Amino acid sequence: MCKELASLPACCLERVKELKAKLGSFWQKPNWNLSCCKIEKNKKSNRNSSLSRPTLEECFMWKESFEKLLSSKYGLYAFTAFLVSEFSEENIAFYFACEDYRSTKSSDKLPSKAQKIYDEFIGSDAPREVRINIDHETRDITKANMLAPSPSSFDMAQQKIYMLMAKDCYPRFLRSSTYRDQVHLAKLSSKAAKQPQQEKKV
Repeated sequence: MCKELASLPACCLERVKELKAKLGSFWQKPNWNLSCCKIEKNKKSNRNSSLSRPTLEECFMWKESFEKLLSSKYGLYAFTAFLVSEFSEENIAFYFACEDYRSTKSSDKLPSKAQKIYDEFIGSDAPREVRINIDHETRDITKANMLAPSPSSFDMAQQKIYMLMAKDCYPRFLRSSTYRDQVHLAKLSSKAAKQPQQEKKV
């Protein structure tokens, strides 16, 4: 198990396992898989990969904007680990499920994919632990969109969740021990990398 998730309480780890089982194929998407197996494999296969550990500059970049945090592979991973610790990982899962849905090239696949997302995250029968927190109007509009699914069917709901994460979760992430730990590790790595160079100059 990866170090970032190993420090979380056992109940959080069990929650990840349950969600992974319930969300099925959604969790297989490489950009937002909560399982750390993929990252651990990348660490072993490519020690120089930027995914193995973020640089200090990258950690500081995460503070510039929520967009920059999500655009960083390791930033996204750290943010997801933080959401897991807060029991709100359904937000990032839904956001990227919508991204994947919007990029669907075959219009024939839209109805089944739309229904799967709706059933998992929005519908009244959606599991409570993965049901996203959106207002009734947004829920009703999204439900109506299910009658004729299009690439924009979840746009309103996705935007609501994005704003929730940007205005609420993101600031808390920047104040969290998850973020502070990443910065600390990056500083240690930076110092360790500089030492051999200084020894060579001497």
